[in-house]
Amino acid sequence: MTRPRPTWPRIGGWLRSGGVPPAPARTDAPPDTAAERQATWVEPRRGEQITAAVGTPAAPGAYRAGAEDAGVALARPDWEDARWSYLYGPDTDYATEGPAPGALAAAARRMRTGERPADVRGPIVKEPVWSWEVPVYFWFGGIASGSAFVGLACDLARDGRSAATARKVALAALAPCPVLLISDLGRPARFLNMLRIVKPRSPMSTGTWCLTMFGNLIGLAVGSDLLGLHRTGRALGAAAAVVASYLGSYTGVLLATTAVPLWARSRVFLGPIFIATATATGAAATRLTLTATGLPEGHPTNRALQSVEAGAMLAELALSSINERRLGGLAAPLLEGRHGLLFRVAKGAVAAGLTLTALRPVLGRRPQAAVSVLYLAAGLAFRVAWVGAGRRSAADDVAVALTARR
Repeated sequence: MTRPRPTWPRIGGWLRSGGVPPAPARTDAPPDTAAERQATWVEPRRGEQITAAVGTPAAPGAYRAGAEDAGVALARPDWEDARWSYLYGPDTDYATEGPAPGALAAAARRMRTGERPADVRGPIVKEPVWSWEVPVYFWFGGIASGSAFVGLACDLARDGRSAATARKVALAALAPCPVLLISDLGRPARFLNMLRIVKPRSPMSTGTWCLTMFGNLIGLAVGSDLLGLHRTGRALGAAAAVVASYLGSYTGVLLATTAVPLWARSRVFLGPIFIATATATGAAATRLTLTATGLPEGHPTNRALQSVEAGAMLAELALSSINERRLGGLAAPLLEGRHGLLFRVAKGAVAAGLTLTALRPVLGRRPQAAVSVLYLAAGLAFRVAWVGAGRRSAADDVAVALTARR
């Protein structure tokens, strides 16, 4: 026996009222059992040609906005309109199936262990979609941060000429960063939308604001230097160096806050690694610029920058080695394949630069420009390798599952 259905005039009254419809009567409910639903709904309609009641099949329907204060027709608050749904009837798995006593607690305990899951079915997370613009942005941002550090150090050493040059290098390195970010996002409006709000817990949001603030400060500092306002330029340069301490490290923190195993398990080291590389590449770019503009090789600032390059890159190499041992098998994407080769090339360039620096008393000062070029190339290779290896790491479903464990 088929139960009567609500008539269109009744439904139309609900739509026109704009209020909450009355609770459905029992006569409006579907049949009680799956067998009755099969007999009354499915079987009589086998072979029928179903046509759309309104509009054209597979075409967008017409839309007309209702009154601003109108309620949602045919819907009741607190999911009351689902209380008689057959999905929650006594003859379905929704009502009868449930976990065994203690099963949820046991599953939570297993998730907190470091054991390898017996059966991992992925994909669990999506691979990062970042293209080449992102690691190049990381590299240019690191150079800008490191150059701002150099400018502050030169001001403290009372070398105003070198400090002004370092600030110009920082501004030149920063110039491609917004272009690269907008290119990766696809539309300029997306970058502007990120400046509409501030999310302190989001490295991407704070990084965007930091990039904007740093650009304004370093631009005003360079403008003050060009206008002869040296005291103002030094103050603005010092403020830019403070902001640069976050600009140079937040990119590593941004990677570490994702669910990608390689990045997430390196959260303790990625920030310091990126800031060390930023310092080295900023010092290298500034030293090459100072040498090209006539600063003698034996100048104290030149010698100090050589020491900063070597020390920062040595720190980066040591932190990377410690992190690799700590990662264990999760470090495979950073050691194998194309990005593993690039990572080894970067470490080789650092080792070659450190060797040439150690042999400076024997080789003289001529190879020192090549050392700075090696450090700049190594910094770019490190960034590309870290970002590219993350994509392979995200595709390893077992590694993703293990990352969720202690």
